[in-house]
Amino acid sequence: MIRPPAVAGRFYPDDPEKLRNTVDSCLAMQGENKKIRAMACLVPHAGYIYSGRVAGEVYIRLQIPSRVILLGPRHFPRGAPMAILSQDGWQTPLGLAPIDSQLTGKLARACPLLREDAVAHISEHSLEVQLPFLQRLTPSFHFVPIVTGPVQFKDLESLGQAVAEVIRSEAEPVLLIASSDMNHYEPDDITRVKDRKAIDQILALAPRKLFDTVRNENISMCGYGATVAMLTAMRALGATHAELVSYATSGDVNGDLQQVVGYAGMLFT
Repeated sequence: MIRPPAVAGRFYPDDPEKLRNTVDSCLAMQGENKKIRAMACLVPHAGYIYSGRVAGEVYIRLQIPSRVILLGPRHFPRGAPMAILSQDGWQTPLGLAPIDSQLTGKLARACPLLREDAVAHISEHSLEVQLPFLQRLTPSFHFVPIVTGPVQFKDLESLGQAVAEVIRSEAEPVLLIASSDMNHYEPDDITRVKDRKAIDQILALAPRKLFDTVRNENISMCGYGATVAMLTAMRALGATHAELVSYATSGDVNGDLQQVVGYAGMLFT
């Protein structure tokens, strides 16, 4: 199936020229940086006006290969708790982003918990908002879309191990992208303290401690499941370093410091 865009015109412009200009401005405002070949990254998924700068700071640093695995949260209580799509592609105002059917097949076999489920993906924005960045930087890329709902640590660990197994088996590089916003709708000072607790566990490449910290500290990090799976894969693949590239809150944009959302951009090598 060709999945139509769900949040074009809301989270990002639905006009192709305006969208290209918006993405390019998110990337250009970061200046020239030496590009690195990272194993994975963490990027936010809010409307571009709020989190586009943070995402741009990450993407502009990357040598992005032609194959990408996208992990994100399922914000809506519909569909399978761990859902993948394996055929055709996703439409954005910039064109069709094709799914890598070979990689999706290998992942589905490696992780039986994954279910082919369009319902979980059809309205979800966490992966969709990454595609225009990838289309501007690597127009010929293919991707794998995976979203997770509320699941147990062991299931996220199984997913991460399967992702590592598949990436390790590929001759060509595969970039793993986890999508998450940080704490939601609390005052700026509280959000920054909570986010720092989660970020410290991510920097330590500690998936179990991140899982427990988010739950025990009541941190409303929507994509912590995707991040736990990504960190599990990073440990299995031998990653040794995590870098916090950028951090901001929505209050930095709109001036409202009473109810903010946090955004972190990170690289893993």
